[in-house]
Amino acid sequence: MIVLNGIIGLCLVVGGRIYHEQSFKLAAATAALAVLGTLSTLAFVLPNYAISGPARQYSWAQLLVVSICCLLLYGVFLFIQTVRHRNYFTDEPDGDDNEFFPAHHEVPPNRVTAASAVLLPFSLLMVILLAEILSAPLDQAISMAGLPQTLVGVMIATLVLMPEGISSVQAAMKNRIQQSINLVLGSALASIGISIPVVALISIALGRQMTLGLEPEQTVMLLLTLFVSTITLGTGRTTVLQGAVHLVIFAVFVLLTLVP
Repeated sequence: MIVLNGIIGLCLVVGGRIYHEQSFKLAAATAALAVLGTLSTLAFVLPNYAISGPARQYSWAQLLVVSICCLLLYGVFLFIQTVRHRNYFTDEPDGDDNEFFPAHHEVPPNRVTAASAVLLPFSLLMVILLAEILSAPLDQAISMAGLPQTLVGVMIATLVLMPEGISSVQAAMKNRIQQSINLVLGSALASIGISIPVVALISIALGRQMTLGLEPEQTVMLLLTLFVSTITLGTGRTTVLQGAVHLVIFAVFVLLTLVP
């Protein structure tokens, strides 16, 4: 909800305000949305209707199979994005080159690649540790304010997604909406395609119950988001209007978090 509505909505509004209309490759968005819709439905909607396990939960066998399917599907998407059909997800050279978002992508030297391989997981670890440190005071502050505890999860998720969000908005401001969409949809896919299988396998190994099914109002918001995303990102062109639609949905999501 944060990625597909808050971040992408902000990117489309900012980019549309500056450039009026921005274009991207439709093949990239449709491929990502097809995988994202499948993963979201399998992970968050179908458990409400499976009868083998407890309410809103898969049985351990169902959870294992669905987790493997999610991981495999995400792996296939990464292969398509980075190897087989990489051209679907890259900007067309348009001569509008700049220091931060070059039109022509050069292969980095081995030293830069090695440094990135070390610094990337280190940076991710720092973000996770920061979120862990902030979770306790946030939980206490929200309890004192009398707000729902689910708001803690929303705020922590927003913090974790902040690097992708800042990069996406910066790319939209540089008229690189393709990069914005790649970052946003890739982040949403990773949050399901990797996180859900890992947590599911840990819960199976420890014999712990894992509730995946959403509450009715959350299910409606998820399906609305997926439906709207296929429309707003289904033409290859974006304007302020599409961004405003996503921001409205995000505002309602925040409202339902504060006032269930």
